[in-house]
Amino acid sequence: MLLLATKGSKRVRLLQAARAQLDLPPARLLEWRDWLADPALLDAAFGQPCRFKIEPPGDDPLAHLQLLRLGCQLLDRAPVRAPEHGELLAMDAWFAGFAKAMERLSIQLAARPRAHVVNAPAEITLMTDKLACQRHLAEHGVPTPALLGTVHGYDHLQSLLRQHGLDRVYLKPRYGSSGSGVVAYRRNKTGRQQATTSASIVHIHGETRLFNVKRIARHESDADIAALVDALAAQELYAEAWLAKPRCGDSHYDLRVVAIDGQPAHRVARLGRQMMTNLHLDNQRGDVATLLNQADLAVLEATALQAARAFPASGVAGYDLVVRRGQAHVLEANAFGDLLPGLLWQERDTYAAQLHSLNRHA
Repeated sequence: MLLLATKGSKRVRLLQAARAQLDLPPARLLEWRDWLADPALLDAAFGQPCRFKIEPPGDDPLAHLQLLRLGCQLLDRAPVRAPEHGELLAMDAWFAGFAKAMERLSIQLAARPRAHVVNAPAEITLMTDKLACQRHLAEHGVPTPALLGTVHGYDHLQSLLRQHGLDRVYLKPRYGSSGSGVVAYRRNKTGRQQATTSASIVHIHGETRLFNVKRIARHESDADIAALVDALAAQELYAEAWLAKPRCGDSHYDLRVVAIDGQPAHRVARLGRQMMTNLHLDNQRGDVATLLNQADLAVLEATALQAARAFPASGVAGYDLVVRRGQAHVLEANAFGDLLPGLLWQERDTYAAQLHSLNRHA
């Protein structure tokens, strides 16, 4: 097995541990930073036949910067500085570089028909473009929150709200990950506004900079909210209708389901007191079976299966869902949604389950 990944990352450690438990030799590793600098290294690393898995490049700041600067070239922009830790900077340029890298990878893999690719680069790219991904799911009949479309700035947001007769929406960076930059926006009849987000606003020398932090903030100043929305919109932002999450005690929750070989497998509830329930924000895991009744469990299974069928070339993916009163909606598809340490399904964690599936289809 060959990985395109970051040396020493948690994902690599967990997959190698799963291989060791199954008495399999360690997977070979090609680092993102090295492949980006010299794509021919992939051809040298391949064996025949070979299983190939692409892990995200985000664990390596150098690889992130390489993709960011490649995107700036493609968009005919001046090179940007290296983002600081957690900074949300030129996400649209980063995606342009990432999409180009995936395109190059697809060309290389097409020349190796005996390579078993766990997740096809084209589908990874589609899932990473969150707006395109939601449109793709909707086109395949998968229930999703209603999309309002691209938000060009704060004034445009107000126009969209008037147009659709809404007073609350979710604003999402088109190319963000792990809930970074997501805003739960609400306003009342008196015009008072509230924006809840993990994006911290920092004003430095007249520049508005955004940082993704674990502590959820609630902004109520019109000026701060306008600055937040404008800064996110400059990197591409979209809005979707507010979808209330079910509650458990004083927490909201949604559900992550990992599909392996197109079949729903691992599932976990993500509970948090704020609207953002991503587990990296120090939220808690919950047992899906104790939170959902049989009817809701059935609709969860059916909807996750339907979503997975929209990505037939993805051997493993995570799907975030809200299930309430017999209805399920998919909030997001995540090509790298298998990082759930210790979560078991049929006595296997997500990495052991992937390896079991690969061996079964060898």
